[in-house]
Amino acid sequence: MTVLAQDANRTSPLVARSLPLLPGLALTGAIGGAAFALREIPYVGFASPMILAIGIGIAIQNTSGTSAAAKAGITFSMRSILRFAIILLGLQLTAAQLLEVGAAGFAVIAATLIATFVFTTWLGRTMGIDRRLVELIAAGTSICGASAVIATNTVTRASDEDVAYAVACVTIFGSIAMFVYPLLGSVLQLDPHHFGLWAGASIHEIAQVVAAAFQQSREAGEFGTVAKLARVMMLAPVVIALGALAARRARTFGAGAGNANVLLPWFAFGFVAVVVLNSLVAIPHAVISLIVPVTTFLLTMALAAMGLETNIRKLRAKGLRPLLLGAAAFLFIASFSLMLVKLTT
Repeated sequence: MTVLAQDANRTSPLVARSLPLLPGLALTGAIGGAAFALREIPYVGFASPMILAIGIGIAIQNTSGTSAAAKAGITFSMRSILRFAIILLGLQLTAAQLLEVGAAGFAVIAATLIATFVFTTWLGRTMGIDRRLVELIAAGTSICGASAVIATNTVTRASDEDVAYAVACVTIFGSIAMFVYPLLGSVLQLDPHHFGLWAGASIHEIAQVVAAAFQQSREAGEFGTVAKLARVMMLAPVVIALGALAARRARTFGAGAGNANVLLPWFAFGFVAVVVLNSLVAIPHAVISLIVPVTTFLLTMALAAMGLETNIRKLRAKGLRPLLLGAAAFLFIASFSLMLVKLTT
């Protein structure tokens, strides 16, 4: 009995720290489950569960509101669960997949990403939009949609309203691309390989790439998915670079810059390490098949938490300029990547 009592005493601090998280985790988990369930409804299934979750979260926050008891768990979902999920994303990538894209394809993807990010940040500054929101829209457009927005925000530290606005931008224009690209494939005389590369290099979300490219053909769909995963791989270096810039700003301008005590996003290094591990070790397909939906669900919980912290009145206060920036970024990435794809034919 003495040993059991000692064990209970040793675990009690962990239990004590975990209990305050449960209401918020239950709420974000329930929203995540609802988002997955809603995808089974006709005409809703094309939307990512992450997008549905942030919408549900915003609706709850701006109608009934959230209780103070849920605050700790919501914050935990936005931070710790988000970082863990991004690390798990690495299990969806291998070095072999990157090699399938080829040197020319990888050059198209990298050049498109860099050019889009630079163009978007330049135009955002020119339009007088807050730097943090600009960086979120730039990352979401140039890399991988909502996942890139929330990953970038770990170092950008924008408001939840900025995150919600950026997610809305990449959702709207990524959805437009999902329907428009298949109509343009034959008009632009792109073969399945080049159509897949164009879709993978420029459409925002992985699910949107899959939906658009497979409408063209199975070959286009498979190559588009691989090209998009290669683009996702660039999330880590971009977030690390932004973290370094944020830390430099903090050192240069101090707390007044709003980025004091910025740390490099070590979870991004974890993402790269998991990609390397997945490339060197043959992880059973059954394990990967389980981890992929778990990763998506964890990201969905993080977006639900973002929605639960979003005040729609503050969102409206942002005005139309960021939306116009998102539109310009979308048109740029679509046209610039198409130009590069055409040059490789």
